[in-house]
Amino acid sequence: MYAVRSAARITSVSLSIGLTLGAFAAPLHAQNGKLRDAVARSREAQAQGLDDGADEMGGRFALPPNVRVERDVAYGTDPKQRFDVYIPAKASHAPVLFLVHGGGWRRGDKAARSVVENKVARWTKAGFIVISANYRLLPAADPIAQAGDLALAVSVAQRRLPTWGGDPDRMVLVGHSAGAHLVALLATDGALLGQQAARPVIGTLILDSAALNVELLMLEPHLPLYDAAFGARRKYWAAASPFRSLAAGDAPFMLVCSTLRRESCPEAEKFAKRAKALAVTAQVLKQPLSHRQINEQLGTDGAYTDSVDAFLASLDYSLARALRSGRSGRSS
Repeated sequence: MYAVRSAARITSVSLSIGLTLGAFAAPLHAQNGKLRDAVARSREAQAQGLDDGADEMGGRFALPPNVRVERDVAYGTDPKQRFDVYIPAKASHAPVLFLVHGGGWRRGDKAARSVVENKVARWTKAGFIVISANYRLLPAADPIAQAGDLALAVSVAQRRLPTWGGDPDRMVLVGHSAGAHLVALLATDGALLGQQAARPVIGTLILDSAALNVELLMLEPHLPLYDAAFGARRKYWAAASPFRSLAAGDAPFMLVCSTLRRESCPEAEKFAKRAKALAVTAQVLKQPLSHRQINEQLGTDGAYTDSVDAFLASLDYSLARALRSGRSGRSS
């Protein structure tokens, strides 16, 4: 009888200890759960050749000499409606790169190192101001609403650029992955920028997007992430498709695509072919790099970045002059 009572007490104590430890472990479990989800998403993306760096974790990088940053400049009321501005010393009428991160329209951040580090190091040395923007994400905002956020960000940035030494009439859009779709939509749908009283941009750099012709994409076999982004309504597909909104008079495009992916380069070539039929300048730059490397390695020394520099120089004399200055600074 004593043994039975003792066993019952031990069981009761063990249960109490287990519940107490469980209460302490719950927050840690939740944190680990978020980490596991991020790792799972990253592994799934890597398996599909779509690792875009949106789930990367890491601290801020060291700023280049003579460059300062203004972080979290608000362009709207939502906490996601913020951008960072990287400003070289003595900036005056500086050209501007406006960066838009990827992440499947659902995740990602303006401060991810793969988004900003090499680009800031390269182009602030040439006297460019670099802006990197966040925007609302799924499920709070669909891709067209996200493009609307970015149109507002461009407008606010243009109004404030003179205070940072920048030229609002010398802005180039740069987007990767889902961000490439969004900048392509901004560059081709004039109503988006027009509704925010934003000035036209002078060029757009599209980094490895397979979602330029959204209508065709959704009618063919595709990844589930596109269903989550674009839904099932054909009218929405048309409105979200840069291929459809592309029109004569659009500013020049460079489309960088990974030859390691099946869809990216054919999508870029079809977009460029349609652009040229409309007398819009468009060139395709094929690279034997992964989806993530297309973004991460832009700004490092080599033929890839040199080709992008040549595109930027073709847009405006002031950009060409700044890039020549940057080259002489790197060689000295």
